[in-house]
Amino acid sequence: MRVLVTGGAGYIGSVVVEELIAASAEAVVVLDDLSSGHAEAVASPARLVRGDVADHELVARICREDRIDVAVHMAASSIVGQSMSDPSGYYRNNVTKGLALLDALVAAGVRRLVFSSTAAVYGEPSASPITEEFALAPNNTYGETKLAFERALRWYERAYGLRHACLRYFNAAGATAANGEQHDPETHLIPIVLQVAAGKRSHVPVFGDTYGTPDGTCVRDYVHVSDLARAHVLAFEGLARNPSRAYNLGSGGGYSVRQVIDAAAEVTGKRIPSEVVAPRAGDPAVLVASSNRIRRELSWGPEKQDLRVILADAWAWLRAHPAGYQAN
Repeated sequence: MRVLVTGGAGYIGSVVVEELIAASAEAVVVLDDLSSGHAEAVASPARLVRGDVADHELVARICREDRIDVAVHMAASSIVGQSMSDPSGYYRNNVTKGLALLDALVAAGVRRLVFSSTAAVYGEPSASPITEEFALAPNNTYGETKLAFERALRWYERAYGLRHACLRYFNAAGATAANGEQHDPETHLIPIVLQVAAGKRSHVPVFGDTYGTPDGTCVRDYVHVSDLARAHVLAFEGLARNPSRAYNLGSGGGYSVRQVIDAAAEVTGKRIPSEVVAPRAGDPAVLVASSNRIRRELSWGPEKQDLRVILADAWAWLRAHPAGYQAN
């Protein structure tokens, strides 16, 4: 298995690279423009190439020189609120550049792709847990762009034979010993909560407390980043025997914002103040997955689904990297 990972210097991508190396991939090449990723996060012996996924000649050269036979496409803009204020940028990065990448892969003879998609393609479902058969009705630009790319993949397979697995992530969290979550700006709940515990922030902003949930705050399905990464290797293997598919990656249960804050206080032993602020545009009240399809077809299941385990791993990484990757 010789793999190209776009966005492999990012949070989830770097752990996918770790998993591919652990699975004895013959070669792993990371293509990342480092606009939000970190060169230090790319594990050896993976090779990092700094560049744009839309650079046809660059992608073609990587595929030719490294004899790439499968690709993981993870490079994307992924902040929900930002997508609502800058739809142009999100369509350009997530759709236009994504299609340019597909054209280069097809031209180079690559016929297998695992796509980093999102639960945001479902919008705000009327029932829970969410299965892959639910209506696809994004309520934010980010989800809409991911869905547009998923739909393009169906036609690329029909025309060019590009087989694919779309992995619809719910909320990635946690860390490995080497790689954790560091964004600028940081918008994800768990790292923000832990930054408050570490004294790097004064409080946790709680975006609304009047949702139709038990405590009024949003409920999300958190999945350890190592479990997500393991699913990518299984998805490659599954393409050898299964049709192109979309798979939900979740734990089957959810935690509210309040529950995350309380659990983090328990794990860290720190006081974690919070403040309720206005809800964010495009935020569904509840997103919880059914992952029965990937359990049944690829024998995947989360091994670290306990919220306290997820928090403990993220807290350990933050304490070991108080200045993030820059200190390494």
